Amino acid sequence: MDATCIVLAAAFRHVINEATVEAGYQRVAALTGGTLDYDAFRDAVDACLREGLIREPVRLPEGALQCHWHLELTPKGVAAAQGV
Repeated sequence: MDATCIVLAAAFRHVINEATVEAGYQRVAALTGGTLDYDAFRDAVDACLREGLIREPVRLPEGALQCHWHLELTPKGVAAAQGV
């Protein structure tokens, strides 16, 4: 399975909400058996964002003092993940 499919499957099956992208990677790696290296993860997230499969992962919720990192699928991403 390629990195993009791994990221889509992880986002489809799990809620991933972490303090940083590095923590997000660690969570995805733990959920997927560690088959994804950090560079491939970053490239996959970038590709998913460009293709409109995920929402912007860095967010500053109202009232928050720091940004958080979320991996959340768009409707197009849900359809793609269901095909994985």
